[in-house]
Amino acid sequence: MRFLLQLLPLLPLALGATTSPCTPQEITITPSQILFIAPNSTSCANAPELAKGECVTAAQAAPPLSAAFTKYKVTSRAEQAAVLALIAFESGEFRYNRNHFPGVPGQGTRNMQSPTFNKEYAASIPALEGRFQSVKDDPAAVLDLLLEDAENDFGSGAWFLTTQCADAVRRGLQSGTEQGWRGFIVDCVGTEANEARKGYWVSAVNALQVSE
Repeated sequence: MRFLLQLLPLLPLALGATTSPCTPQEITITPSQILFIAPNSTSCANAPELAKGECVTAAQAAPPLSAAFTKYKVTSRAEQAAVLALIAFESGEFRYNRNHFPGVPGQGTRNMQSPTFNKEYAASIPALEGRFQSVKDDPAAVLDLLLEDAENDFGSGAWFLTTQCADAVRRGLQSGTEQGWRGFIVDCVGTEANEARKGYWVSAVNALQVSE
């Protein structure tokens, strides 16, 4: 019996386990999945001149989006689909990460968050702590800080979901139903669940093979 007890702690290694309860589950979003949701993200050849340098392709967006879902532990495919759809819509399929219409200073990231949310988001990122304190009262400078790193730029959607949405909203999203998605858009994002937004969500659900 003593010999068996000594072997028990070694079983995960023998079975090839590579994660521990403290290790986030690594999540991968592929460029092909993103292209299914945002077909115009194949290239930045026709990117708008007023948003020079903001456009990224599906291939460029995939790594930071994967990193964001891993960092914020968004493991539900249904939740991932909702966030990807929101980002694709708000960023014009990854052409923008600043608000140009009408041009609200400090509004942006791929989630196109308000300056208030961006301030809270930036304050939550340990790597930005020192620099954030010196610009925290300047919305445009806070946004500039967030946009320096693609993982912060693309991480806003997952951060918003996990910090701003009520548990009931997340449970609804996890069901994979249209009702759950509408609850997310209306009750958490705070906007209209219109047909344009729904189109991106339907594409995302299909791309990630979400089932109810």
